[in-house]
Amino acid sequence: MTNRIRIIGAASGLGAQDHGCADGPVAFHRSQAWHELADDPQVDWARTLFPPQMAGAAPVERVAALCRDLADEVALTLCNRDFPFVIGGDHSVAIGTWSGVARAAGGTVGLLWIDAHLDAHTPETSYTGALHGMPLACLLGRGDKRLLGIGMTGPQVDAAHTAVLGPRSFEPEEALLLERLGVRVFAHDEIAARGLAACFAEAAAIVGGAAGGFGVSLDLDVLDPGTAPGVGSPEPDGLPLRGLVEGIAALAAGQGLLACEIVEYNPDRDRHGLTARLIAGLIGEVVPHLAGSRRPA
Repeated sequence: MTNRIRIIGAASGLGAQDHGCADGPVAFHRSQAWHELADDPQVDWARTLFPPQMAGAAPVERVAALCRDLADEVALTLCNRDFPFVIGGDHSVAIGTWSGVARAAGGTVGLLWIDAHLDAHTPETSYTGALHGMPLACLLGRGDKRLLGIGMTGPQVDAAHTAVLGPRSFEPEEALLLERLGVRVFAHDEIAARGLAACFAEAAAIVGGAAGGFGVSLDLDVLDPGTAPGVGSPEPDGLPLRGLVEGIAALAAGQGLLACEIVEYNPDRDRHGLTARLIAGLIGEVVPHLAGSRRPA
């Protein structure tokens, strides 16, 4: 049983081309939306982590250092029977989140990756070199060696129990890697044809089958920019907010959810605080269900 929900900020934009999301966790922590949510006795802001200052270090080295710190914080949170809820920062911080979860769980975990992009590039296939386009590949054991094996040796997530929901902008090299590894991808066209609820239910069954439990990584750019303007890499024609919230809340109400993260919040682009309120609302929807979540032994 979960004692409380611990919010962990991961304030890095080093992996992105637009560095504005580095300010996301601090801006959200200072927002009115957070202050209203903070009245809930089950929710507590644990701490906010920043990339260390490392003279002469490449961005990937600073990202790796932050991810090691984040993995330690997430693993400690789980060992204390609390529920880690990470707020990013660009999506490269996910390497730390799910490495920490895997370490606490004692093995690979399932992962529902909700994103407008596949984030499955390696340094050899990336068109831009941006690290936030690589974290899912890293978690599956592919990529820059400095970003691998942070939680434990080998992959941190189980490809057979990993699903990507909502991508609508990606390169063929990413799709080929995920296909080769056996990751199920529910792209925008399939969701449009079948409906979000049906695709979400199938994705939930895939990740929920992981013996060690699973997590949810939500990149806000999966939503339409009109709904969530405060993102670093907006893409048109996103998923509907209500269906997304209902799907995540249903996962929280079941068994096996170990952690959640929301990433790529860019306060510089957040008109009238819409995205901050969305984040708070999503956390608020999930919190009542988390007391039933299965924790690692």
